[in-house]
Amino acid sequence: MGKFKLTAKESLMLVVDFQEKLMPAIDRREKIIHNAGLLLRLARLLSIPVILTEQYPQGLGVTVPEIKEVLPEYAPVEKRLFSAFIPEVEQKLKELNRSQIIVTGTETHVCVFQTVRDLVAAGYEVYLVRDAVGSRFKENYQSGLELMRDLGAIITNTETVIFDLLQVAEGPAFKEMSKLLK
Repeated sequence: MGKFKLTAKESLMLVVDFQEKLMPAIDRREKIIHNAGLLLRLARLLSIPVILTEQYPQGLGVTVPEIKEVLPEYAPVEKRLFSAFIPEVEQKLKELNRSQIIVTGTETHVCVFQTVRDLVAAGYEVYLVRDAVGSRFKENYQSGLELMRDLGAIITNTETVIFDLLQVAEGPAFKEMSKLLK
């Protein structure tokens, strides 16, 4: 059952393609951005590393301001492949030596799916946060979730991730996150 227990010391957050020209077309975008922001705030409080990718920013723009403002630092990894598991990200993952990858981003059935597929194949425990990923169309979103579950990714949600990583109902991180979740 260890696969289903997140820990701050083993976790890393991978934020895939929350970009200016893509987000307006994403279904439930406000909720997705809000939830990803909550997870990024928690990552900062618990010192969980974050890797951010941008798919062809010359065409799709840079990361939306709502995500940028809660990042520990803005250092995007630019990519052209749909999967974010590119050599630069793979190298960062090796350097950070974390086994649990928490994934948020867009689009669920394209870049997120291909990234999760590659991460699972590489042996990582992948936690896909269903209310912090999105697609333009509900059918594509649902299909992406089903594919990733079939691959072996753990499909979870923002609050489950937050409280699993917090572990206890006390301390500064718990107090800060409790205020944000009300």
